[in-house]
Amino acid sequence: MSKLWEDLKDNMREWSSSAVEKAEEMSRAAMSKTEELTRISKIKFEIHQLQRDVERAYEELGRLAYTHTKNDHVATFSGHTEFFDIVNRVDELSDSIKVKENEIDAVKKEYGLDDLEINSKLDESESTNTEPVGVTQVSDETVEIDEKV
Repeated sequence: MSKLWEDLKDNMREWSSSAVEKAEEMSRAAMSKTEELTRISKIKFEIHQLQRDVERAYEELGRLAYTHTKNDHVATFSGHTEFFDIVNRVDELSDSIKVKENEIDAVKKEYGLDDLEINSKLDESESTNTEPVGVTQVSDETVEIDEKV
């Protein structure tokens, strides 16, 4: 009986050490994935900010075109430095967005990630960290859409 007991204790030690090793391995893998997704999320946030800057520049460009056409009755912008400054800013922002998208591709290649895996992981983290996007019925005719910012 004592031999059986000793064998059982030895097996339990082996199983527990094996379980600890597996848990440590899984923990390292999870931390690695978290790091990868954090890097990608940060870059995606930077892209979002750049896209908002592009939209603001387009709005500014539209206001300038409207004001210039309405007040000065001129629809040409040749030689108008403010107009071309805004156009150049949009081009620079668009280039910055492309650079950031390339950074995401580099992270994906570095860690062997695919879009499906990234999007599912980011969706999981967003669903636990933010308010859900939804549609709120305001009246019979109007519908408000809540957006993530």
